Amino acid sequence: MVPNLDELGSLRLRGTGAEHGSVVKVAPHTEGLHYIGFEAIRLQPGLRHEGHTASFEVAIVVLGGVVTIRSQRAVWVKIGERPDPFSGRPYAVYLPADAEYDVTAHGAAEIGICAAPAREQYPARLIRPEDIETHARGSGQALRTINNILMENATAGSLLITEVQSPPGNWSSYPPHKHDTDNLPTESLLEETYYFRVSPAQGFAFQRVYTADGTLDQTLTAHDGDLVLVPRGYHVVAAAAGYKLYYLNVLAGPKRALRMSFDPDHKWIMEGWSW
Repeated sequence: MVPNLDELGSLRLRGTGAEHGSVVKVAPHTEGLHYIGFEAIRLQPGLRHEGHTASFEVAIVVLGGVVTIRSQRAVWVKIGERPDPFSGRPYAVYLPADAEYDVTAHGAAEIGICAAPAREQYPARLIRPEDIETHARGSGQALRTINNILMENATAGSLLITEVQSPPGNWSSYPPHKHDTDNLPTESLLEETYYFRVSPAQGFAFQRVYTADGTLDQTLTAHDGDLVLVPRGYHVVAAAAGYKLYYLNVLAGPKRALRMSFDPDHKWIMEGWSW
């Protein structure tokens, strides 16, 4: 079921700016989403977050800082090496359904908790920076760095997770593309969320989400700590000049496959790009 525009309202959820606790949160079956749950959490030194995966598989991405993650499945001590999400590749932990866990910060830290329906029972595991495929995408003012944290080449039931680091003033998720039609192998039906960080933090980015027939067309200002929802439609992001941009993407749908279609008006832009 695809929600209509009246059901959606604004696709942007504003971050709280909290230095400790939840920054922004969305749960499956709310805000027009059916598959994805996401929460960004900041922890002060020595403090802890507890959770339970319930019927979902969960990936905890260490956005910045160092944490210890414990569950009945395993314990991962002092993981995380980048100070912030703009610097290098992350650590992450994958947890299956029905797993309790807690995250303790060693110094200030930030984590992204990504959830989607568990379709199989896969083992809990650590995802290290060296396990993450990194590549440059685009060219010129559309050049950005992609870190594939948990994509199709990694075992999971529903979750697909990647992150983007974009230089100041550059475009990303570009040219505009969509994945809202169950038409494999040409296109897959996937919801998506964008969790934004901006440096310096007073900066901003623009994101447009739109459909070809115009029934959905929103251009949003994304600030540091905001979450933008993409339940359907083409989407594209632009960073303001002078501000580095980061976003964490979570994708999920009825099938775990990422196949996209580009807006035919703008597809020509990627001629000569390496993907």
